[in-house]
Amino acid sequence: MQPSAAPDPVDLAHTHARPLHWLATATATAAVVALAGVLTPRAAEADTTTTAAPAPAAPGPAAAPDADTAVYPLRCGGGAHTVARRATGDLDGDKNPETVAVVHCEAGSGTPPAGLYVLTRGRGEGAPARVVATLVDPREQRSVTDLEIREGAVRATLLGYSSPDVPRCCPDEKEQVGWEWTGGAFVRTTGAGALGA
Repeated sequence: MQPSAAPDPVDLAHTHARPLHWLATATATAAVVALAGVLTPRAAEADTTTTAAPAPAAPGPAAAPDADTAVYPLRCGGGAHTVARRATGDLDGDKNPETVAVVHCEAGSGTPPAGLYVLTRGRGEGAPARVVATLVDPREQRSVTDLEIREGAVRATLLGYSSPDVPRCCPDEKEQVGWEWTGGAFVRTTGAGALGA
């Protein structure tokens, strides 16, 4: 193998930079930069900032059912009814609140019997709340006080009458009661168990 001969300096004349070459290169570069400036939007006109779209909010729990919109299985003889008390909380563990409402017929005096109802949201947007359980029927002739939902259970005090001779203004019986959703139904407890002790 023969070593290659070194090229003649005359053959590589184009590798020697001359001022004319530098001037031609600078002019071509300036023309490319100018053309790029004309073809792209100006910085003042273009929005160079990028803003990330906000992440969609995680759906929160649904609003509690509105006790004032429900139709109650309560007979008031053509008169109006009153939602006397209400409490909200998740009773069945589905992460959506239910409403428990104490409802009685309007009365001028005395203590009208009350019903205690569990409400869930209506079917569809804007639909009224639905009664899904009756915990105390007005026919039991009870008043409901101290209503609350605690640790997924309904807690209340029931006032009643020991006999028909007791005036309707002055209940003479008092009972602590509670209801918990167990096995697909509300199970009632009384006494200390009702207080969640």
